[in-house]
Amino acid sequence: MKRKVILYIAMSLDGYIAKPKDDLSFLEIVEQDGQDYGYAEFVDSVDAVIVGRKTYDKVISMGYDFPHTNKDAYIITRTPRANIGSLKFYTGDLESLVRKLKSENGKNIFCDGGAEIINELLKSNLIDEFIISVIPILLGNGTKLFLDGRPEQKLELVSVKSFEKGLTQLHYKLADN
Repeated sequence: MKRKVILYIAMSLDGYIAKPKDDLSFLEIVEQDGQDYGYAEFVDSVDAVIVGRKTYDKVISMGYDFPHTNKDAYIITRTPRANIGSLKFYTGDLESLVRKLKSENGKNIFCDGGAEIINELLKSNLIDEFIISVIPILLGNGTKLFLDGRPEQKLELVSVKSFEKGLTQLHYKLADN
């Protein structure tokens, strides 16, 4: 089976993945005991993670350990750093890395953001599926999920799930051309 890159991320209804200053507090409005919105099942389906350095630093700054140390994790950065266990601080060409990973055997590949990484992957048509959790809030400002300057890409709807706290999860795949 062909290995896929899957973007799994949350955004506000108006398309922001963070408020100004990388504030993620808006995600709290959908927190619910015992509800992970399919995250654990999704994470079990991947064995590699690609994440931008700013997103990685944000997770660490919030007092959390990086959650994907049991997977091949690539932190995309411009500044060389020593690897930490399975965490690889990658300074090479992102497109080359992703094409290499997709050609190897394994489970799917999780793109965990941020916006710059997503935009680069979209420019190279390297994201195969999108699982986007829409948070019921209009932020009006912040970090946009989809940046300008990328090609048009047609998608097919795989599923839509709605949850008690108002979160709606959209699952799309690239349309066959």
